[in-house]
Amino acid sequence: MPEQAPQNETIVIRRLIAATCEEVFQAWTDPESMRHWMQGREDMHDSEAQLDVRPGGKFRITMKGKDGNHEHTGQYRVVEPPSRLVFTWISKATHEEETIVTLDLKPRGSECELTLTHEKLPGKEAASGHESGWNRVTELLAQHLASRR
Repeated sequence: MPEQAPQNETIVIRRLIAATCEEVFQAWTDPESMRHWMQGREDMHDSEAQLDVRPGGKFRITMKGKDGNHEHTGQYRVVEPPSRLVFTWISKATHEEETIVTLDLKPRGSECELTLTHEKLPGKEAASGHESGWNRVTELLAQHLASRR
């Protein structure tokens, strides 16, 4: 059977978070904060993050789970505190292909609306898995920020 060309799937996650956009942006750019909430699956229990948050800076996030470590790497393309962060995202789940994540943060009263767009995902299965993972990550982020208030 011939190999299929990669599909370019896009997912969008929107979530209102009871925090300022500055607090949400800081949580995405601070490795100590990130280790508390950057866990894409329920069997993950911790994360480590090395972040060089500047355009062209690289990151490595290791999510730790029962079945071992899951590494994610990428490079920051746009860093505009407190409203926008764009970075590449490469992992086993993206077939080691470069994908693009964009975070847009907008104030909504006393809350922050986070819109996460993940583009160039290689097929529907990868899109579905990332949609589930990002929904969990943004829920854990909201819980983490609420616990700090």
